[in-house]
Amino acid sequence: MNVILRENVESLGKIGDLIKVSNGYARNFLIPRGFAIEANPRNIKVLTHEKKTIEEKSEKRRKYAESLREKLEGLTCPVYRKEGKQGKLFGSVTTKDIEKALADQEIKIEKKNIDLEEPIKALGEFPVNVKIYPGITAEIKVVVIGE
Repeated sequence: MNVILRENVESLGKIGDLIKVSNGYARNFLIPRGFAIEANPRNIKVLTHEKKTIEEKSEKRRKYAESLREKLEGLTCPVYRKEGKQGKLFGSVTTKDIEKALADQEIKIEKKNIDLEEPIKALGEFPVNVKIYPGITAEIKVVVIGE
């Protein structure tokens, strides 16, 4: 029996794959649990339409991510912190602080997309990678300035 997967099934394939399985496996396991639907002409037509709309949305997001990357490349992001003796900071600069500094420049980036290996604990200029879209990253400069 041919079925279209609606969920990722580890041993079979990914969402949207058209696969051939035994009748019993499809009727007793895949279809009742919602992992797959029967591959009839109507369902195949719906699948192709859904794939097309998903690809169009993905292309729009990718183009937006490219334009955002161009905007972010070489951007300087100032972060102000109190400093103690010998140039050490009180506290540290984290992804949350960088997110806030970018928001002050009217750029919305979630903190989970800011790739900071460990918090910044000194004054100076540091390169930080920002994940915008799968496969698209930009490097910004975070400048920690003492108050």
